Amino acid sequence: MSQLLITRQSEFDELCEHLKSSGEVAFDTEFVSEHTYRPQLCLLQFATKERQVAVDPLAGLDLTPWWEIMTDKETRVIVHGGREEILFCWFAAEKPPQNLVDVQIVQGLLSRGYPLSHSAIVQKVMQKRIHGKETRTDWAKRPLTDKQIEYAVEDVRYLIEIAAKQRRRLKSLKRTTWAKQECQAFIDGLVETQRTRPDAWVRLPKIGRLSRQDLGVARELFRWREQTAEKLNRPLRTILRDDLLVDLAHRQPKSEAEVLSTRDMQRGNYRRYASDLLEVIRNASKLPASELPEKLSQNSDDHSKQEEHVLGKLLAIALANCCAEADVSPAIVATATDLREFVRWHLSGQKSDEPKLATGWRYDLCGEMLENLLDGRISLRVADPSSDHPLVFESLSKSGKQEQ
Repeated sequence: MSQLLITRQSEFDELCEHLKSSGEVAFDTEFVSEHTYRPQLCLLQFATKERQVAVDPLAGLDLTPWWEIMTDKETRVIVHGGREEILFCWFAAEKPPQNLVDVQIVQGLLSRGYPLSHSAIVQKVMQKRIHGKETRTDWAKRPLTDKQIEYAVEDVRYLIEIAAKQRRRLKSLKRTTWAKQECQAFIDGLVETQRTRPDAWVRLPKIGRLSRQDLGVARELFRWREQTAEKLNRPLRTILRDDLLVDLAHRQPKSEAEVLSTRDMQRGNYRRYASDLLEVIRNASKLPASELPEKLSQNSDDHSKQEEHVLGKLLAIALANCCAEADVSPAIVATATDLREFVRWHLSGQKSDEPKLATGWRYDLCGEMLENLLDGRISLRVADPSSDHPLVFESLSKSGKQEQ
């Protein structure tokens, strides 16, 4: 057995004492997610300045000491693309991490690469080449080989050094606050998604086309699917696909034969739930109007949609130029959806519900410029076609002429 792998509770407890005393820990996990409701945690990897080690949770270990460390404010936890690590912590401790740094997010604030893979960040920041993720490994299979464990531990080997280099650059560029805000926003977003999961039915495909009664059925089918998938520990898609759920809500079949009347419902894993689905649909169809969801709003003004799309494209060009000049990744500043929301908010004249481009460091970096561009207070022109930021933005006078 590899000396890098911990399988005994006493060894794990001793490791956690070391992690807590170190004050700074690199953390990663390996998991499988193809056959379960939530990803199955199969391996934890840790690194401090003194130690690098993997922990086998499938050996029956109580991981509580680690989750307590991850949710305290004293220990800085460094991850790369830490979505699953945050969620493992949230589900285990019912609290989010309190002092987490995601080097992938931070790198997006220091260069135009986002999201960069772990191996790409190691090469960019440390000038070292590593093998990359073992994407085809079945991490739930035991025993793990020494080579697998070594590869897994490599995922945390350089994170502390990378984070230290990033902190120095953030400080020199006066972007330390940016990084703290973005890492916290990432955590908050994941936690909020979990808290509002029962209401996530409103994001089902083509849900806006349904009537109020149809929406009531869709909501109840969605909640039944969540409960069933969690109870059986099965992926949601094996219980009922999103598109089939919406179709059932719209058709509201009256018999099991009607439930299974569409071709894709003939699959065995769906057929077994026909009676359950029918019962949910029948009960939901009897809901009084007072308990039905309100009709979901849709922007039916095609002209407005086209306007948002065209102006969003214009702002995307301006954003890319601004980010190139500041050496920040456009992908971390704003998505195409963010840009359209900014256009919609600005043109509506609203002062509340500000989109993220209208607040914080994003507004300071480019939001004000985008606002001025929409208002016609600045123009853009090509100054140097060979530059990686070829556009120049120039203020206009009230007459529309460039100010000298």
